[in-house]
This record gives sequence, structure tokens and C-alpha cells, in this order.
Amino acid sequence: MKLLRLCVASLVYLLVQGSATPQAKPNIVILFADDVGFGDLSVYGHPTSSTPNLDKMASEGLLFTQFYSSSPVCSPSRAALLTGRYQTRNGVWPGVFFSPSVGGLPLNETTIAESLKDVGYKTGVFGKWHLGVGKDNEYLPTRQGFDTYMGIPFAHDMCPCLVCFYPKAPCFDQCQTGTTPCPLFHNEEIVQQPVDLTEITATLVKGAESFINSAVDQKSPFFLYMSFQHNHHPQFAGKMFTNSSIRGPYGDSLSEMDWGVGQIFQFLKNAGIDDNTFVLFSSDNGPSFVRQIRGGNGGLLRCGKGTTWEGGMRVPGIAWWPNKIRVGRTMELAGTVDVFPTLMSLAGGKLPNVTMDGVDMAPILFGNKKSGRSVYIYYPSSPDPKLGVYAVRWNQYKAHYYSNGGLAPDFYPDEVCRGNYSLHKYNPPLLYNLHNDPGEIYALNVKDYSNVMKQIDDAKSAFEAGMVWGESQMGRGLNPQYEPCAKPGCTPFPDCCTTDGVSEILRPDMSIAFV
Repeated sequence: MKLLRLCVASLVYLLVQGSATPQAKPNIVILFADDVGFGDLSVYGHPTSSTPNLDKMASEGLLFTQFYSSSPVCSPSRAALLTGRYQTRNGVWPGVFFSPSVGGLPLNETTIAESLKDVGYKTGVFGKWHLGVGKDNEYLPTRQGFDTYMGIPFAHDMCPCLVCFYPKAPCFDQCQTGTTPCPLFHNEEIVQQPVDLTEITATLVKGAESFINSAVDQKSPFFLYMSFQHNHHPQFAGKMFTNSSIRGPYGDSLSEMDWGVGQIFQFLKNAGIDDNTFVLFSSDNGPSFVRQIRGGNGGLLRCGKGTTWEGGMRVPGIAWWPNKIRVGRTMELAGTVDVFPTLMSLAGGKLPNVTMDGVDMAPILFGNKKSGRSVYIYYPSSPDPKLGVYAVRWNQYKAHYYSNGGLAPDFYPDEVCRGNYSLHKYNPPLLYNLHNDPGEIYALNVKDYSNVMKQIDDAKSAFEAGMVWGESQMGRGLNPQYEPCAKPGCTPFPDCCTTDGVSEILRPDMSIAFV
């Protein structure tokens, strides 16, 4: 009898094991900030920022100290994130897209969303796009692999009449003229124009919740790209966060973004999928100094947005996946261009058959191993094929071949960060040891580091020899008729491009199914 019981128990065990489903593909969430600098988050050392949810994410995950964007401005950096290729390859140069831009992220470029769809993922983007709209919405996310899109397709400072979002504060931003009001898209339909920025974060967060729940109901893995408008100028926050931070308008806006991050984590927990979800937080570029104290902070790094100094391109990076990703800090070299190959490794997807600039970050994330890269390339906000690469990092050393000013005002203490600082060529290059001198204050004597400079020169030459510049999408110009308008063909254009009221998508219950 005992033997019979043992046989039955063994059979049950084998049946259960045989019927067990394989490990599900991980859900993927990218939380992407706008103009949030290396020194803006409390976990990165800012003394008056309040970012408890990002702090918690960092305490439970892996915090990068050497994480980079591909560009010091947003359109090219977002293109590189989604394609794993430098903006010079995919044509998103020079500068950024505007509301009437003719061009956009080329449709022959393969995005993360397209590759994940091929392996069964639901895909959604909520928030800022800034990779073009074009004629008849030809460059919107729905044409680039995303099942669902809700958000503003460009930066909110590109809209007319930037209102005062702080009722008890002076208005610092002037009205712009000649452009349509900022639209809020749901897929390819404009559902609000002008968008209410004081409500948009709650709207997008609620939309993301519905997207997550829909994917869970369909038992489908999902890719959520949560692209915040925060903390681009003009600063804004909803009623709950206005005048809530001792850091002022920037702190209020940062707190609202952090709240949104916390909501996403709560949705994952409520759905019971937090233990099978990979989450990455980063920023599109360094902090903007154009609004001075109402702008971001690069911490101990030099300069900010618009420059190839460290403050322009080294950004926060936090990875999270409970019981999978190691907890702590890493000083290994990585960047947003590495996200695509990493996600394909996690999801079992295939990389497109093109030159990729990213490398898989798995050795850093899942073990205490070295990065797959030793070189990082710095292009300016407006690359020029005649000049090529502006700076190169090799291991801890960085050489500047060129530099130009960024968005800092003309009285900014460091002249190389100022908007009026013209293009400079350095011969010999300016060389820094970033491990000892992350602020790029003390240039090394190049003659004493000839072996290092040879390594950097060789890396630069090898990279540029393999660079095939994509056709400039910004070079295709502007066409005011391509500006998003809720009432196509209305007159007088663009003044008439407004919606009357809001559509169902903006009702408080947000009762809509995302498919």
C-alpha cells in the first residue's frame, strides 16, 4: 500500500510538472522623463527634490552612475532609444522636430515596439512622442509599431499662449503665435485641443492603467512606454502638486512625475504582475538652463542640455525587476541606445538586420559583470557630417574634439555652457579622467597620455568609418498645413484648431478598452 501511494504521488508530480506552463515573457515598462538632469532626483543627491517613488525603485533595483543619452536634445535621443541606432544613422538630425515638421522617424526604421509585436507583445505609448506627425499622421506611434497612443506629439513649449499654471505665481513664458494649440491624441484622433496640462498627467496615468489591465485580461505580455512631459519648460503640475515643493515650480512638476511613476508601480502590483515586469527609468537628455532656477540640475556634471559636456548627456538610469535584477549601484558604462538589444534579449525577440549601436546590458543587470561597451560617442544637438563626432569616451577617459554652447543664459558662470558660446575645435583635444573628475574641470596633459589618446583616436576613426548618415529628416523643412488640427480645413488657420469640450476618452471614469 505504501508503495502504491508513492507511485501515485510520483505520477501526480510528473503530471503537474508536465502541464506547467513555461515562464511567461516579461512585461516591459520604460519610464522616460523630459529634461531631468543627473542631479535632479533625491536619490542622485538633490537636497530639496521629493521623489520617493523613484527613490524606492532605486533601493529595490539597480542605479546607474554612468548612463547616457545619445543626444543632448530630445527628438534624436528618443529616436536612438526606440531604434538602438544613433540619430545620425536614422536621419533624426539636426535639432528637433516642430509641430509643422514635414519629416519624422523614418518608417523603414524598426522600433522596439515593432520587434516586440513580432513576439506577441501588446504595445502602448502614453505621453510625449516628438518623433514627427507629418502629413496625414504618417509618423505617429500607431504607424511605428504601437497598438495604442495617447499624448502630445511634441514638446508643450511649441504651442501658442503658454498660460500660467501656477495661480499664485507670475507668468514667465510669453505667448507664441502662428502655431496650433497643443493637441492631445488618442491613437490618430485629436480628443482635446488645446490640451489641459494641469490634468494631462492624471489622464495619461489612467490611460496606462487601462492599457495594462487590458493586456493582463488578454493574457498578453506588454510593452508600456510612459513618456512624461515633465520636466520640460514651461513647468506645470496638477492641483494636487501646485505649490507643494520647497524647490518651487520645478520641484512641483518633478513631484507630479514621481507620483505618476508610483501609480504605474501600484498598477503592476494590483494586477499581480510586478514580479514579472522589467522597468527602466531614464531621461532624454540633461537639464535645461534656459529657465534658470526654474530649470533642472546636472549635479556635479558640467553644463546641461544642448552640449556634449557630461551634464548634457549623462542622465539618471534605474533598472528594476524583483528577484531578477541585482540590487545596488553600478559604475559600468551604458546608455539608452543599449535598451533595444537588451529588451530583445529579455523577450526572445530578434534585432533588425541593420547596423545597431546598442549592446545588451544583461551582464550588468543580472550579474556583477563588465559592460559590453568600453566606448561611448557624443554627437551635438545639431550634428554635421563635415565635423562628425564631437567627443569620445573610452573607459574612464573622455576627449573633446569640438564643443559648442548649450541653453544656459549669457551670464552663466561657465562660458562653455552659454548659448552664445560658438563652435570651438580643440587641437589637441581636451582630455579628462571622468572617474576622478566627472565635472570636467581639470584637463589632462595629452602628451602624458599619448597611449590613451591613441585608443580614443582609433575608436573615433573606426566608428566614423562605419557611419552611414541617414537622410536628414529635419532637412525636409516645415509645412504649416501639417500641424495637427482637430478641425482639418477650418479657417482661419491655425486659430480655429480647437475642440469644443472633450471626448469620451477624457471622462473621469476613463471607461475605454485598449486593444
